[in-house]
Amino acid sequence: MIDPLVHRRDLLAVSIAAAISACAERPLLSAPLQPRGPPILLAPVAVERSRIIRRVVGLRPFRPGGFVVRAETLGDKLLVHNYGHGGGGVTLSWGTAEIAADLANVSPGHDCAVLGCGAVGLATARTLQERGARVTIYARELPPDTTSNVAGAQWWSSFVFDPEAITPEFAVQYKRAAHLAYLRFQALPGARYGIRWTRNYAASDPPAVLLAHEAAANPEPSLRDLCVECRRLLPEETPLPGLTVSQFDTMMIEPPIYLPALMQDLRTAGGRIAVRTMRDRQDIAVLRQRTVFNCTGLGAKALFDDPELTPVKGQLTVLLPQPEVTYNALYRGTYMFPRADGILLGGTEQRDDRTLTPDLQAEARIMADQRALYAHLRG
Repeated sequence: MIDPLVHRRDLLAVSIAAAISACAERPLLSAPLQPRGPPILLAPVAVERSRIIRRVVGLRPFRPGGFVVRAETLGDKLLVHNYGHGGGGVTLSWGTAEIAADLANVSPGHDCAVLGCGAVGLATARTLQERGARVTIYARELPPDTTSNVAGAQWWSSFVFDPEAITPEFAVQYKRAAHLAYLRFQALPGARYGIRWTRNYAASDPPAVLLAHEAAANPEPSLRDLCVECRRLLPEETPLPGLTVSQFDTMMIEPPIYLPALMQDLRTAGGRIAVRTMRDRQDIAVLRQRTVFNCTGLGAKALFDDPELTPVKGQLTVLLPQPEVTYNALYRGTYMFPRADGILLGGTEQRDDRTLTPDLQAEARIMADQRALYAHLRG
């Protein structure tokens, strides 16, 4: 029997493999490829317990049927929901913000409230401001204390839904949100917002599972057209001899830089942020704004009685920074993301676990798998 937690940990690698399959597998099968250059050399990561500088734990707001973006009335107010993004909150934030703003038909001078100050709430607030609205954010917690702050934040949609639980309508909405967000992140000045393009190396142990098989076993809506520089490396060029390795490029977003920059933009444009806890619908009903956007993430479970919303625990082990490490690595359901504030090691999704205590056994597994990966490094 497949461990469902292991299966969920592997969704990112499998979805990327599906994208690479569509982009690269056919040329590999139809004609022999020559290496694009000399063997790729990568700086090793020092995966040692002595280099751990912190551990962070967060609870993702996951819904098997996918995130919610819809409108309803609440007394004399229009309530627009935008929550439940699972592991894709940062990635999809600008896309679902656009869809939510469209539902409200926001016009210049519109007075709006946004509930929540994570990546989704901030992107929604800024989208509304760009359409001329006056915006106030109400939130119990502000960065750096939001779930978005403990995200690895690679731009690629992962762990957003269960493929067997979604509707065709959601699949269309999901793809639209991803495409909108993909373009918007590219339009943000990278240095100010902590955004950069990074190469990823996804490695698997031999015998390698065929990418075509991975694609067939992964029926979720594909984002293959957003997978850039996707190809399987040949043995002559791979940086990891003995493993099957694919590469792709995507954006990394650093939350400690990105979220404060959005807050500054919001305030510069005249927006306000008020620290306030919303306990029930009555607390929303007394707000002066008649248009309210619910970006409360996991808080929507109690606030709006969503039985499908489930906490999924994830954790990161952060090692001392290594400026020479400029690539991401995916292996055995674990990942390594280098950032200015440290080397991030992750790869856990534990459903219905509300504890915020780091799982040291999971950490040991992740570190062991990452050490095994770098043992293959060429040179």
